[in-house]
Amino acid sequence: MTVHLIKMAVGVEDVQHLADLQSRRLEQSKKTEKKPELYHFTRHMPRRSEELLEGGSIYWVIKRLIRVRQRILGLKQTNRPDGRPACAIILDSQLVRTEPRRFKAFQGWRYFQSADVPKDSSKDMDAVSEMPSELAEELKDLGLL
Repeated sequence: MTVHLIKMAVGVEDVQHLADLQSRRLEQSKKTEKKPELYHFTRHMPRRSEELLEGGSIYWVIKRLIRVRQRILGLKQTNRPDGRPACAIILDSQLVRTEPRRFKAFQGWRYFQSADVPKDSSKDMDAVSEMPSELAEELKDLGLL
């Protein structure tokens, strides 16, 4: 059964900001690696790695809202530049917008069951994804979204 990860995008202002940060990381990877890939590093290898690799995605929480996801392409054990062990989560460079969903803050990452994930965004919802999070939350609370 496929599972997903959910992760806080700390310091990220919006989906475009995340895209810009990842674009820069991928460009850096192209300069330094034989096979350039987009990575997100975490301390521990997920124990449910087989289930993640069966089509799982990482869902990014930006400003208390799940806003976007990326397919997980692979996982590999590695070391950080300071020598500490880490897990590199290899991500698809394509960001897929989701219907915004409020999510409480947490540390690290969490598993996310397929039944619990927000739907991918329709074209109509793309404009909502670009709204400031406070405005989107207010409109949702009022039943307008």
